[in-house]
Amino acid sequence: MGRRRKKGNSGLKGFLLLIIIIAGALYYYQKGESKTPGNVSIEQQDIPSAATNNSESSDDKSSASTSQSKYSSKLEIPVSITKRDEIKLVRTGYTVSYNNTYKTPNWVAWELTRQETNGEEGRKKKFSPDPDLPEPRVEHYDYTNSGYDRGHMVPAADMKWSEQAMEESFYMSNVCPQNQKLNRDDWGDLEETCRGWARKYGTVYIACGPIYDSKSPKRIGEHQVAVPDRFFKVVLIYNRKNPIAMGFLFENKAHHQKLSNYMVPVDEVEEITGLDFFSKLPDNVENKIEAIVPEMPTTR
Repeated sequence: MGRRRKKGNSGLKGFLLLIIIIAGALYYYQKGESKTPGNVSIEQQDIPSAATNNSESSDDKSSASTSQSKYSSKLEIPVSITKRDEIKLVRTGYTVSYNNTYKTPNWVAWELTRQETNGEEGRKKKFSPDPDLPEPRVEHYDYTNSGYDRGHMVPAADMKWSEQAMEESFYMSNVCPQNQKLNRDDWGDLEETCRGWARKYGTVYIACGPIYDSKSPKRIGEHQVAVPDRFFKVVLIYNRKNPIAMGFLFENKAHHQKLSNYMVPVDEVEEITGLDFFSKLPDNVENKIEAIVPEMPTTR
């Protein structure tokens, strides 16, 4: 009888040990399985799902979509076809290619959305040297008594959605010597029209800058800022059903006429500037819309 009890105890201990081993294996297996959904969930938090956005308004969704496209498409950034002096700087609201030989930008490019036209940031009172450029830097006083306006390339009114963007629009790297009447009349009219297009169509892509026809342009100020002969601006309204690309050329002189009189094919601006605009568009679309002068769209 004693031997049988000893054998029974041994069997019971073995059975309990087996249960413990199985239970432990199941515990660690389940723990390992639970990690996988947790990791996936964390990654998915960065990509809002349709379920989590049911409470958003259509305007909020549009704003989020616009924000994502702003940093992914970069349709406004031109590609240099010809070599030039260039320091490229990415700002809060725009990108600038700066020419340290001329002391003006080669080009400035930005995307303007409907939401950005509704900002309330106040305009600055004075321009400042660009802290990211090598010294010596162009100063506010270089334009004083020169007869030329400090002509914004990206307008301050396009940057009123952000204090930082507004401040950076008053860097001297975003400025060219511009005829006063041109700056305050027709050039300014086109800036306002672009804001109207942004409000109507949701988003516009814009690039502009100076043109130097002379190899030895006039210079102003202590830092010898080169005075442009002309200015260009190109605008893209990328409606997939009916995309529109517009080119504009302005002489750096006093004019007052219809904006349509300044319109040219974007191809012509590319030939003059040595820049390829809207190069991220499909080739068949880009080639078609850049070869023509479209009818100027309305802002309403």
